[in-house]
Amino acid sequence: MIPEPTAETIPVRPEERFDEESVRAYLRDRVPGADQSLIVRQFGGGAANLTYELDYGDHVYVLRRPPLGPLAPRSHDMAREHQVLSRLHESYPPAPRSFLLCEDESVIGAMFLLMERRYGVVVRRRMPVAYGSIQGASLQMGEALVDGLARLHAVDFSALGLHELGKPAGFIERQVGGWFGRWEKAKAEEVPAMEAVHRWLAGHLPPEGTPALIHNDYKLDNSMFATDDPGRLVAVFDWDMATLGDPLSDLGALLAYWIDEDDPEEVRAFSPMPHDATGFPSRTELIERYAGASGRDVSSIRFYHVLGLYRLAVILAQIHIRWLRGQTRDERFAGLGDLVKLIAVHAEHLAA
Repeated sequence: MIPEPTAETIPVRPEERFDEESVRAYLRDRVPGADQSLIVRQFGGGAANLTYELDYGDHVYVLRRPPLGPLAPRSHDMAREHQVLSRLHESYPPAPRSFLLCEDESVIGAMFLLMERRYGVVVRRRMPVAYGSIQGASLQMGEALVDGLARLHAVDFSALGLHELGKPAGFIERQVGGWFGRWEKAKAEEVPAMEAVHRWLAGHLPPEGTPALIHNDYKLDNSMFATDDPGRLVAVFDWDMATLGDPLSDLGALLAYWIDEDDPEEVRAFSPMPHDATGFPSRTELIERYAGASGRDVSSIRFYHVLGLYRLAVILAQIHIRWLRGQTRDERFAGLGDLVKLIAVHAEHLAA
């Protein structure tokens, strides 16, 4: 279980610091305001890419870089995220604009991007105080989130020059095989349920539909809502896995993180949604609203839900193995091995 940080930004964790003077020198003539004094703080949420606030006073930016330690191939792709966010903001307002990509790893020890700072409320494991007095806040957030997903899948990616971002043909089959390969590299121990779910997915591939630009990790805590209006989606973050493919895989990933009010505690354990709130749409209501907003056939959504759970288990295994190898000292990740097994069993039951 990953606890929610107590504030939006925190002092930079000692093991995740970078050379601030090196960044100042690199950015000084590249973005407005970067010749002023700099204050760096870290965003404490998230469990993979490292994200920092660069405060120059009149100008505030966000720096994103991959996590520390060895990375899986094509994962934590800052170049891909910059490619998407430098263009998508033109057609999809919740996408923050990326201003530049630094490919010179000598600056901070890794490639990084510099993007727009958005302000609002990111909702994680506890309902934010800002929404405590707003009636129907949970329902409004859920509906805004799924409506935002349908709008994303309607974006004309070719018009934005993103038509070469991925290869939609055979996308789901590659996803099933690719996540299994990542599991083989990241697993700390054998988990029979993971093997069973992989066999089920490989044997139940759905027919291919019309492709779309997909986020590939679309969920509540990767989104930001207006402070005074939980029904207004102001930002969607973490685009490093964005690609062209089957849009229902995004919906399945959202369902994998979602809580229904009658879910048992073991299902709630791996959700980053608020556990102290009621009134969110059910998974069935999310599916129906997405179908109405997008016009897409969702009859095979159980497959995508199982795939979303499988992906989630692999992602957590990748984070956990970094902790086991000492590549991160963040104690939030110590118990993720047990969570991987719990998610795998849940996915196996859903598949059955």
